[in-house]
Amino acid sequence: MSFPPSPRPIDDVERVLVVTAHPDDVDFSAGGTVATWTKAGIDVGYVIATSGDAGGFDDTPRDQMAGIREAEQRAAAAVLGVTDVTFLGYPDGALYVTDDLRRDITRQIRRFRPDRVLTTSPVRDWSRVAAAHGDHARIGEATFDAVYPDARNPFAHPSLLRDEGLEPWTVREMWFSGTPTADHAVDITDVFEQKLNALREHVSQLPGELDAMRSRIEQWNRANAVRGGLPEGSYAEIYTVIHTA
Repeated sequence: MSFPPSPRPIDDVERVLVVTAHPDDVDFSAGGTVATWTKAGIDVGYVIATSGDAGGFDDTPRDQMAGIREAEQRAAAAVLGVTDVTFLGYPDGALYVTDDLRRDITRQIRRFRPDRVLTTSPVRDWSRVAAAHGDHARIGEATFDAVYPDARNPFAHPSLLRDEGLEPWTVREMWFSGTPTADHAVDITDVFEQKLNALREHVSQLPGELDAMRSRIEQWNRANAVRGGLPEGSYAEIYTVIHTA
């Protein structure tokens, strides 16, 4: 299977903001890509809508899970060279596209002022159940709305400009992971072990042997590379890319 024609990703990227629903979403879907960016000197920040309080697999007290997962995500981010991590505090499993969510993402876009925003696809890929989580689709929709029109519109969420001094900002490009219409592959072969090391920080989410996780991720990222036309033995992460400026 080959990709459809896609916009060429912009070249002069200095800052990328990654917006996801849960801790570990970025590491599974885009950890290798983030590693390639930070290695190239690009400044990457994370915005995570929930603290993953509905996650886990054992009898860890529920009132402790959010703090555990936030700490795991910060540690995983550090493995990939990311230090700017913001949690928005929305409930895990009950994330909806509201004016408040759009405003809170808009706030972070105007603060961080990224050239590119990466998020999960608002269009669900029914061939991958985990990627089709409702929170994933809804954070993708809310993030697109925050990129266009909210972040660039001085009259959207007026308190951000009036009370917080956050000037409008135009994001030039968006990347969507977990998409059924992928059109761009990133070769992560050289940073694949770094991606796995980031995933290993999410101890509360990884029951059983880590070797089993490695095998699944290897198979998935190799299949992505084949789909993207990369050389045999490569690993890749795949996206839909759109220009937004």
